[in-house]
Amino acid sequence: MRTNNKTNNNMSMVDSFEKIPCEIFSNAKEGSRYAAKEIAALIKEKQSKGEKCVLGLATGSTPISMYAELVRMHKEEGLSFRNVITFNLDEYYPIDKDAYQSYWSFMHRHLFDHIDIDKANIHIPNGELPKEAIKAHCMEYEQMIEDAGGIDLQVLGIGNNGHIGFNEPGSSIFSKTRLINLDNSTRVANSREFQNIAKVPRLALTMGISTIMKSKRIILMAWGFKAQIIAKTVEGDVTEQVPASILQQHNNCTFVLEENTASELTRFKSPWLTGQIEWTPKMIKRAVVNMALKLDKPVLSLTAVDYNENGLGDLLVEQGDAYEINLQVFYLLRDSITGWPGGKPGAALPTHPERSEPYPKRCIIFSPHPDDDIISMGGTFMRLHDQGHEVHVAYQTSGNIAVTDEFVTRFLDFAVGFEDMFGMDKHKSEKILSDADKFLAGKKKNQMDTPEIRSIKGLIRRCEAKATCKYVGLPEGRWHFQNLPFYETGTIEKKPMGEEDVIVTMELLRKIKPHQVYCAGDLADPHGTHKVCLDIVFESLRRIKAAGDDWVKDCWVWLYKGAWQEWDIADIEMAIPMSPDQVMKKRFGIFIHQSQKDSVPFQGTDLREFWQRAEDRNGNTAGLYASLGLTKYAAMEAFVRWHY
Repeated sequence: MRTNNKTNNNMSMVDSFEKIPCEIFSNAKEGSRYAAKEIAALIKEKQSKGEKCVLGLATGSTPISMYAELVRMHKEEGLSFRNVITFNLDEYYPIDKDAYQSYWSFMHRHLFDHIDIDKANIHIPNGELPKEAIKAHCMEYEQMIEDAGGIDLQVLGIGNNGHIGFNEPGSSIFSKTRLINLDNSTRVANSREFQNIAKVPRLALTMGISTIMKSKRIILMAWGFKAQIIAKTVEGDVTEQVPASILQQHNNCTFVLEENTASELTRFKSPWLTGQIEWTPKMIKRAVVNMALKLDKPVLSLTAVDYNENGLGDLLVEQGDAYEINLQVFYLLRDSITGWPGGKPGAALPTHPERSEPYPKRCIIFSPHPDDDIISMGGTFMRLHDQGHEVHVAYQTSGNIAVTDEFVTRFLDFAVGFEDMFGMDKHKSEKILSDADKFLAGKKKNQMDTPEIRSIKGLIRRCEAKATCKYVGLPEGRWHFQNLPFYETGTIEKKPMGEEDVIVTMELLRKIKPHQVYCAGDLADPHGTHKVCLDIVFESLRRIKAAGDDWVKDCWVWLYKGAWQEWDIADIEMAIPMSPDQVMKKRFGIFIHQSQKDSVPFQGTDLREFWQRAEDRNGNTAGLYASLGLTKYAAMEAFVRWHY
């Protein structure tokens, strides 16, 4: 579903905040289709005139679904790229063209190898040249763009620090194609492609901001956990410290966003400032909570003056007394806090987030990776079990690519030693260890692990997950390893959700018939695994409901956040408090996942260990509740209900 950029009522108000037009969609797939459709229309228009269509193309995870849609249009609708000339934004330096992480490889893998473009019309900065040849190469690249008639449409993504292309903060508005040093935050963000930051090149070739700004049309796409930088870019001042903000000065630029990425824009964060709205209880809660946090006041201490001075005068006119509004919001916050995530048995509590009956409940926790259950909702996991509910955990993927090579040889050494210790035949394990040592010693930077090594890595994570379940107290048979097919590619890039993924999940749900389902609603996972896992559960439940299964009518779905972020406090519908002892017990549960401790491959932009992220986030949630005037707990885990 597409969100209109403006309505007649609030057009001028939204314009006063947003300095770049934004098209907002319910998900990245729809946004990608929108961008692909515009590109296809331009290609066809140019074809009808016998003209070349010059496209500026981007890399990274953002445009992948757009390229997939263009490939589909080519194969199913006959969209031809014979008249297309392309210029890519950037490339790592130095890097071999055939390296998996090179943007040359990326573009051929996702687009060029699947369409009818003339290979002579493909232009990508060359990361293989000697350094002394780079300056001339950059000047030649600029000249080729000019000779092609300039870029008709430039596709962009955006970095968490506001970079476009590899133009890092501080890049001049007059900059052209050049060799640059990558910001450390960019290298950390891109380390997911290289296993660890040490392997990420420190330099890159990039079109300059001046080069980008000469494009006749610009589309910037952004999905996932980039709401803060999008708001800064679209609504903030133009500054070279946020390179993307310079796009405010382009006369034909549009941002294509998903709702999650647009959530910090004023029209969503504070819609009462952009025009008339309907004051629902949820909207009142959001407005009052945001104001209280901004003023650093408990909710019950807010005054009519605070309301009037913070754009909420209309709320006072409609609802009346400020203190009555304060009480309404305070009670909503108070009633979201419970020590009974499965409902308090035998208690009639109409404002409780969960039902008292049935008791005990059958609960299933869907954990995208083998440690998300304990990291993201370990305290709630333990409470559910301790309070007598039948708790199951479904580990959706093997998580094998997140195990370092050192762990493989360490555990194979143990297997050989174990067999030797007890007089067992160790020849087979010795051979596996020898083969693994040889492979890993000669393993190239971009090489996929052998099936045996991937299996061993998966086994390591399964053993850790099983040990965590036993630590919580679950009996045998309560943990389920799904090994969903979409994940098992052996590389960072995963397949999209497939039919087999949904069938496997539906079978498990129908077997358990849960009253509660817990899923990772964290869409900011840098590799998209959480998003695919969530979509699989959603699709499975929709199909089961459509099929008329009786049990699904009593099944509630609660979403938790993963290791990357937390729910906005105004959105939280169930908050589970934790004592200091429970915080420590959760920490020790996370420590069981030794393969993920200390050095974590593919950990995104956050360098903290998972237990540190979890404690900081849970402590921050508790602190926010306390600052709003609620009881101060050591930590809190937060959930939002999904209705289907």
